[in-house]
Amino acid sequence: MAIDPICGMTVDESTAKWTSTIGGETFYFCNPGCKAKFEAQGTGHGEQGTGHVVATVPPVTHHPSPVLSSEYTCPMHPEVVRDEPGICPICGMALEPRVATLESKPNEELIDMQRRLVVSAVLAVPVLVLGMMMRAPWVQFALATPVVLWGGWPFFVRGWASIVARRLNMFTLIAMGTGVAYVYSVAAIFMRRMDLYFEPAAVITTLVLLGQVLELRARERTGDAIRALLGLAPKTARVVFDDGTEGDVGVDQIHAGMKLRVRPGERVPVDGVVVDGHASIDESMITGEPMPVEKENGARVTGGTVNATGSIVMRAERVGADTLLAQIVRMVADAQRSRAPIQRLADVVSAWFVPIVIAVAVVTFAIWFRVSPAHALVNAVAVLIIACPCALGLATPMSVMVATGKGATAGVLIKNAQALELLASVDTVVVDKTGTLTEGKPKVVAINTQPGFDEARVLGMVAGIERASEHPLAAAIVAAAEERKVPIGRAENVKTIPGKGVTGSVGGYEIAAGNRALIGDAAAGEGIFVTIDGKPAARIVVADPIKATTADALRALHERGITVVMATGDARATAMKVANQLGIDRVEAEVLPADKEAIVRRLQSEDRKVAMAGDGVNDAPALSRADVGIAMGTGTDVAIESADVTLVKGDLGGIVRARVLSEAMMRNIRQNLFFAFVYNILGVPIAAGLLYPFFGLLLSPMIASAAMTFSSVTVIANALRLRRVQLAR
Repeated sequence: MAIDPICGMTVDESTAKWTSTIGGETFYFCNPGCKAKFEAQGTGHGEQGTGHVVATVPPVTHHPSPVLSSEYTCPMHPEVVRDEPGICPICGMALEPRVATLESKPNEELIDMQRRLVVSAVLAVPVLVLGMMMRAPWVQFALATPVVLWGGWPFFVRGWASIVARRLNMFTLIAMGTGVAYVYSVAAIFMRRMDLYFEPAAVITTLVLLGQVLELRARERTGDAIRALLGLAPKTARVVFDDGTEGDVGVDQIHAGMKLRVRPGERVPVDGVVVDGHASIDESMITGEPMPVEKENGARVTGGTVNATGSIVMRAERVGADTLLAQIVRMVADAQRSRAPIQRLADVVSAWFVPIVIAVAVVTFAIWFRVSPAHALVNAVAVLIIACPCALGLATPMSVMVATGKGATAGVLIKNAQALELLASVDTVVVDKTGTLTEGKPKVVAINTQPGFDEARVLGMVAGIERASEHPLAAAIVAAAEERKVPIGRAENVKTIPGKGVTGSVGGYEIAAGNRALIGDAAAGEGIFVTIDGKPAARIVVADPIKATTADALRALHERGITVVMATGDARATAMKVANQLGIDRVEAEVLPADKEAIVRRLQSEDRKVAMAGDGVNDAPALSRADVGIAMGTGTDVAIESADVTLVKGDLGGIVRARVLSEAMMRNIRQNLFFAFVYNILGVPIAAGLLYPFFGLLLSPMIASAAMTFSSVTVIANALRLRRVQLAR
């Protein structure tokens, strides 16, 4: 395969229609435009000394995407951000990439820990055997020294850094425990004493290394969701040129306005609009909905979705970091590093945890030194080693990271962890009717004119003043006029009155179209009322079908004890008809845009936890006021920016999925915190020898080390269970 020297596309030499030979070398082109440009440039634009023309692909400018930056952060302390790998100055944990990427870069921290683990394990086994037999002290010293000083060197470095920074952490305890045991043993061997502790020092170091390896491997899996999302984007796209020829280019070379062909089985490369053809698009990886969606001329398609059947030509609109897929990845990455309010409890405990453990170890040594000096050092080391502040610190962040990734694969985008936590306690959901409960694509079903007014003429006039409006009802009137081939009048002085309707002049007539509030007749009934020069002219009846998923979603919300409130600008009769059909609890009808925020505030004054679901610009204030704002992904960018949760599919089923996810995450966090608290509350006293007076039991430092090692791993493994949660559709 040859490379087009102008656009960089691949060209099959055997079938290429356009070629050019310069200096005895043949160049191949994907279309005549590239050939003409090449020949116009000649060889003057070639790279000097090579004889080859450099491909002059026009640069495509995309907005920089923060999700692709090589930044590193701490899973326990997301406020710590560095430009290169290292250790967290607060907890001592290894920093990890801020966002998972598709590039399979080796984890240098994991490789280093694995190497140290293998060497330490080989040397620690004979130390363990000789220690149990109480033989060959100098051999124990020779074997244990590289284990403790080389294998455990990262722990001493992190432990010392924690002391310098006055941020005592788990590595402070490990360094103190293994260091004291090793130094005492070295002193004892030169004093010809046999109470050596090379055995626990070496084994503890090895077990901690094992724990680090298991933890690092488990933490890598928490980025699977983002990697799966990144994997949806295709590497290349097929461009349809103006002359009708086609060729493949890299996705990073696509810019808005390009026409692209998507064939069966291929992924849609970027966001855009279908301009030709028909296809069934599988959007399950974006929306969570399993059924393919039919797409034809004028339909919007999303990058990363799969063309199941049919062939379409689309016009690219959003590319690079502006695509929905890129925005999803960015939002998930930000959410995974946010902190849930429940984390504050663990933060408070962790701040005092290490100093308390050190104090307990000192007291343990003092007490046992008076009772049984032989057990003093062993028990003090056991106290230092068994304590695990990391289990507390990881309890919440790991659950948040996995849950937000799980939500993204189900079409539920979480802006921050606080919103996901609050969602579990929401007891009231406020929803709009148009576009949320209904399809948001109303149709004109009847036009009832007053005597003396022609139906077609009235429709053409109203369509004229409604043409500039983005309201779904306005679009329905314009569509009705176009379908009936009614001439649409040219409007002037058009004025939109929020929550009421629109006015303007057409052909010298003053036209007003809107609800009862606009015409000032409370007994007018349902529909869009039209006046011409102040006289009642017609009533246009518009119907908006209810979404197929709405009834099941409302039923699921009611089963969870959630009150559903419908806030709509429609007439009360229309609103009550929909509410009675769906079993909605409360109805707020004939609501102006500014009133929605007041409704949310009033509900909050009743001690309710309120979630607001909306999709329009006028919903933004209410979305911001609500405890949790939920934007329909089919809505406006302003609404999405104002919301805490975005539903890609744009139906109420997403609220149910979000609620189930929130409940599962909070349950998982509580399990992790319970385990971490109980483990430390029981482990530290047992290591100090609390059970010895009653049962004669003492905890070996090696067993304490194994317990500490697997406590963090257990927390991470439990968080990973969230990946298997079945979210209701």
